[in-house]
Amino acid sequence: MEGWLYTIRSNRIGSQFSRKCYFILHNNVLKSYKATPISEEEEPVRSAIIDSCIRVTDDGRASINKKLGATSSEDAARWIRCLKDSALKESPCLAKNFSAPPKKIWSSLRLTNSKRTHSKDSVHWPFHSSVHAEAMTSDVVAPSPWKIFGCQNGLRLFKESKDKNTRGWHWNDIPAIMAVGVVDGTSEAIFRVVMSLGPSRSEWDFCLYHGSVVEHVDGHTDIIHKKLYSDWLPWGMKRRDLLLQRYWRREDDGTYVILYHSASHKKCPPHNGYVRARLKSGGYVITPVNNGKQSLVKHMLAIDWKFWKFYLRTPAARSLTIRMLERVAALRELFKAKQGNYPPECLSMEWTSDAHLPQLEKEDIKIDTQSPEETIKIEEDVLMEVEAAKPPSGRVSLLRLNQEPDEFFDVPEADEFLDYDRLERDWSPEPSSPKIPQPKITSAAGLVRKLHGLATQKKGYTELQEVAREDSIVFSYGTSLQKDPTFTSPCSWSAGDPSSFLIRSKTYLKDNRKIKANGTSMQMVGADWLISDKREDDLGSRVGGIVQKYAERGGPEFFFIINMQIPGSPTYTLALYYMIKTPIEDHPLLNKFVNGDDAYRNSRFKLIPYISKGSWIVKQSVGKKACLLGQALNTRYFRGKNYLEADIDVGSSTVAQGVANLVLGYLNNLVVEMAFIIQGNTQEELPETLLGTCRLNHLDQSKAHVAMP
Repeated sequence: MEGWLYTIRSNRIGSQFSRKCYFILHNNVLKSYKATPISEEEEPVRSAIIDSCIRVTDDGRASINKKLGATSSEDAARWIRCLKDSALKESPCLAKNFSAPPKKIWSSLRLTNSKRTHSKDSVHWPFHSSVHAEAMTSDVVAPSPWKIFGCQNGLRLFKESKDKNTRGWHWNDIPAIMAVGVVDGTSEAIFRVVMSLGPSRSEWDFCLYHGSVVEHVDGHTDIIHKKLYSDWLPWGMKRRDLLLQRYWRREDDGTYVILYHSASHKKCPPHNGYVRARLKSGGYVITPVNNGKQSLVKHMLAIDWKFWKFYLRTPAARSLTIRMLERVAALRELFKAKQGNYPPECLSMEWTSDAHLPQLEKEDIKIDTQSPEETIKIEEDVLMEVEAAKPPSGRVSLLRLNQEPDEFFDVPEADEFLDYDRLERDWSPEPSSPKIPQPKITSAAGLVRKLHGLATQKKGYTELQEVAREDSIVFSYGTSLQKDPTFTSPCSWSAGDPSSFLIRSKTYLKDNRKIKANGTSMQMVGADWLISDKREDDLGSRVGGIVQKYAERGGPEFFFIINMQIPGSPTYTLALYYMIKTPIEDHPLLNKFVNGDDAYRNSRFKLIPYISKGSWIVKQSVGKKACLLGQALNTRYFRGKNYLEADIDVGSSTVAQGVANLVLGYLNNLVVEMAFIIQGNTQEELPETLLGTCRLNHLDQSKAHVAMP
């Protein structure tokens, strides 16, 4: 893999700038040049090892220091794919030329997608990874929640079947409808058109009168305001507008997911002459088909149009929603008319054209080694400088380019960069329930509540499902969340059905066939749902917990604890406890995982998520595809006498953090199921076996227990 990338840096006075360098990734070595190398013998300016200690993540579009910038999300995806492949492969030449990086050090390298105009010679791809692979298949066996009810303008129309046990009755009367059509365009081109709020949108979106970005929250999230035309609304109906939180991500197969739901923001109060409609959930799923030449576009909406007469709501809302979904047909006709004459890169400058925000946004890729201490700097022990003739001595990192000649950089305008001190302010998902009087709480719970209150004042927002917290209750670790095998009690857990999940079969290496799981190797014995003002690490060592009680008995039982940490103010912790009663030596793959190093564990520890009941927007954001947790998120492992604990930092990825924030907002209306696997990569390790499953029934933030020392 090779091509031009931009380094994004800050100088001593705080101004940001970019420099252009040529990068080549070959045999697990990433090399940087000032210009395209003429021969293979030309010495690079810098080199870095890409090995199993490297973790590559997508941090979205953001303006953060110490990154590399690609010219598009597709280019960034190619680099992500190749860097991930290199990190999982071992190159025999490394030992001869480089020393291994120390595993105790975190190093980080970010690759971004700069919103600059494409230049003809900006990127050259002599090697292409298969970014347009077949659409990602689900690893969950589940019925479709959609039922077709019609076809209009060449679009199939579906309605969502309601969950009978769904909580949150105030959403039930809002129809959720989806339109599906095929568009003759690449997924990236369609994604750019849909994301644009500039003049080009008037060529296909007959609903939108004016759109703007109110706040850029992070690399994958922003707040947008849309004013709708009134001429397509029924006669006498006032104009409508929408204030939305917009979240997006790109899947490994080239699929783009764009999700929306209503929010409130003090910089954008209700406007005179407009009635603010409320979007329960909505968005686009743009999947490449036919080798990437076409895309399957799914557009879903569930809107409360705020009719003042109750009896008009259902039929009128359904009609208006279908009318709005017909924009997919307009999008299809746009690409037919503009095929070959509509360069999608021209649209990239319109993402924030009306928002009075900086024009520079990027697609971020972060590369980390295996230690949680640092996630930004590239350590000097990891990156080796290749000395050329008469250079100054000393080590220089790949991103320390401040001393390079000026002809290799251009300085963006000052207004192209965001002031990230304000990103924690002003934005809020729109509350869906009234405030409840606060009960009297103990000092420990009161401390957390005060911290939460101060953070809320600083941010200027209230969480979607903000409710009062009960008194702190004494508990032992592993028992704070109640068990309910009947699946009826709110805020409870139970083991999930293994047959709902697909695992690799004995012949997977030959035919990629997956089969239903028929059991688990470990039994789920407990769960914790905690709240605190800091990370809660190594729960297995806490005195009085179920792990230590079994350790005192000296039996053969062994525990695997999965500790998911959702950072913020406050921090939430979900811990799942799995136990095996026989010695782990009797289970070769599990024994190898428990006693292996962190690099091996990160390359094998896999999660399959599934939202069995809940809103479409949450189901779509979480997905149903297996994910290597150690490759996607910072994971620290704690090995005790009778346990192994994996502490997963959800906030280490902007994608995962965005999904977690969305899930927290709808949490008490969801049934969340998960399965955990040690991935089988060799014939001897197949077929796979589930480590364990879990089902979390309508968790409630207000019922999280205050963590004890």
